Amino acid sequence: MGNGLNSTVLFAYGSFQITVTVATTWGIMASLGFFAWLALRRSGESPGLLQTAAEGIVSTLEDAIAAAAPQHARQLLPFVGTLWIYLVVANLVGLIPGLESPTRDLSATSALAIIVFLSVHWYGIRTQGWKNYLRHYLSPSPILLPFHIISEITRTIALAIRLFGNMMSLEMAALLVLMVAGFLAPVPLLMLHVIEALVQAYIFGMLALIYVAGGMQSQELRRQKSD
Repeated sequence: MGNGLNSTVLFAYGSFQITVTVATTWGIMASLGFFAWLALRRSGESPGLLQTAAEGIVSTLEDAIAAAAPQHARQLLPFVGTLWIYLVVANLVGLIPGLESPTRDLSATSALAIIVFLSVHWYGIRTQGWKNYLRHYLSPSPILLPFHIISEITRTIALAIRLFGNMMSLEMAALLVLMVAGFLAPVPLLMLHVIEALVQAYIFGMLALIYVAGGMQSQELRRQKSD
């Protein structure tokens, strides 16, 4: 089994390795893709139960995004919505016997944090242009540029470590309770795991949304203040 920092290696060819984390992530992506195909294959006909559920999920995600970034909800829905759905499934997949949550691996949470970091700049530049976006790093004074850069790096690191630490501590707590109490109280323990997994997925996704929306709206906020 993996130790949380390094997942179990399933296949290795030289320096190329496929770990449990990578395999599980591929499985999650394939499952989500298959679910989306099932939900949308009859989109032109009367909606079935699966399509209705999928539309309800998308509508809920769009409303949550609109609460933080009302002007960019449709633009951010594909990225933030996919991130939220993936995190929910990834955090809960560890409940299936024989599987491990990818988010208990620091390499996986680091990859997610880097994606968020890159997305902040991608959406910011796409919305405001190079000059306007980079200009906000010099505001209100160019002296603050190093502090802005340090802030970007530290919050990315914190984003990765927060999710990894919480998921690892959750599984360790569950293991300790099972060792002490045996299997006398599996249902409350299972519910605790589910709730905490959902909370951590929500927090990570909401922080990602706030960071990306902040990058997109920085120039807009500056214009409002100047007016």
